[in-house]
Amino acid sequence: MKTLAERPVITVIGSGMMGSAITWPAADNGCEIRLVGTPLDRDIISHAREKAEHLTLKRPFPDGGKNYSYFYFEELDRALDGADITICGVSSFGLDWYLENVIPRLPDGLPVLSITKGMIHTGGGKMISYPEKMEEVAESLGKKIDFMAVGGPCTSYELADHDPSCVTFCGRKPELLRAVRSWFEAPYYHVSLSDDVRGVECAVALKNAYALGISLAIGMSYKREGREFEHYNSQAALFGQAVKEMQKLLAECGGKPENITLGAGDLYVTVFGGRTRRLGILLGEGYSFAEAKAKLAGVTLESTAIAARTVEAVKELERLGRARPEEFPMLHHIGRLLDGETGITVPFAAFESESFE
Repeated sequence: MKTLAERPVITVIGSGMMGSAITWPAADNGCEIRLVGTPLDRDIISHAREKAEHLTLKRPFPDGGKNYSYFYFEELDRALDGADITICGVSSFGLDWYLENVIPRLPDGLPVLSITKGMIHTGGGKMISYPEKMEEVAESLGKKIDFMAVGGPCTSYELADHDPSCVTFCGRKPELLRAVRSWFEAPYYHVSLSDDVRGVECAVALKNAYALGISLAIGMSYKREGREFEHYNSQAALFGQAVKEMQKLLAECGGKPENITLGAGDLYVTVFGGRTRRLGILLGEGYSFAEAKAKLAGVTLESTAIAARTVEAVKELERLGRARPEEFPMLHHIGRLLDGETGITVPFAAFESESFE
């Protein structure tokens, strides 16, 4: 692997907000960045070529884009030529597209660092991470590719603004992870390392579903107060229950228990902003899921897909006798909302427990 003195080449596939923002520290370190848009990112690439700024982040690229070049997806092969690593920057809704259209074109041996968060329910209540699915597809094509991923609390616009962030890079090869960390680590971007790929990815994927549930309390406050006023007792109650349920699911996935800190941190930052918060507020105000989606038309709602898969997996675990419904009252409440139910109240009483030695 190259050192910074040898100027590594990083090719990003998916030029959305986080796919682009993660390049900020690498560009500040002097790495060469090749930003490739998916077919949905053409406006982003056109704007970047013209103005050296990101269209949706609304920020100029570091140092006026000196270390950047921009490619449409039709130019992917040129963007991959000579690359030292590629970043998977698609949303979770773009995973199937990435598996079908990108992995077959990746050079054998080119490492991948994924920022796409989510889990796949493979049946029997089993959940696997996106890097594991990517690895499965690559192996079926006879390719040997090391897949790594990023987990932890980090919003794209704050990373671009150099707000101190702490994340984890996970993968199977410690030396490869250390080399990649050296390209990205910066005074404002701090990177831990882990070989627990499924545990890290499970923890940070679950936060999407549970951030939706915590945001219900914000909408409930708005509805009760008749203005944008937040109560925090109810949010804290939901946050605590979310972490409790996430711990159980993390254990079921076989992840190391310490990864709950990544999930809890990511949960915290997601509740304070973004698309999931907006959806949860609308549901908390009493809108049906269909009505809330209509109000958020055009907004990518990854949390709903992750929540639906998690509900499906938990129901399967319950059918198999490996979990009980009373262990997941918050998740089941979210599931009922996504199924279109309205007028149901958050089951705070179900969060009560007794603990005696």
